[in-house]
Amino acid sequence: QGQLVESGGGLVQPGGSLRLSCAASGFTFSRCTMRWYRQAPGKERELVATITPAGGITTYVDSVKGRFTISRDNAKNTVVLQMNSLIPEDTAVYYCNAVRAFPWYSNWGQGTQVTVSS
Repeated sequence: QGQLVESGGGLVQPGGSLRLSCAASGFTFSRCTMRWYRQAPGKERELVATITPAGGITTYVDSVKGRFTISRDNAKNTVVLQMNSLIPEDTAVYYCNAVRAFPWYSNWGQGTQVTVSS
């Protein structure tokens, strides 16, 4: 049950910015930890950023610290990944993930392509 729909991907030059959005529906968004993952060609899926249900705690993989910001709006059931100072190594398909431990729940979006290239 439930759906996650990502948007905002595209082609951007190095140093540019993109804002990814993930719209949630059909489940209790405010009770879920939200995560952004990415998967580059030939590589394993990587956890990029996490935000707790109330938004009080955020964590990032070292490679994006200081450049990416995750945020959420529980009233609008959305989570956003603001990506600045993009580099070619950020090129990947970005996925939104919702997870809750009790009771267990996990859901994934379909992904949105981000390409950083000149």
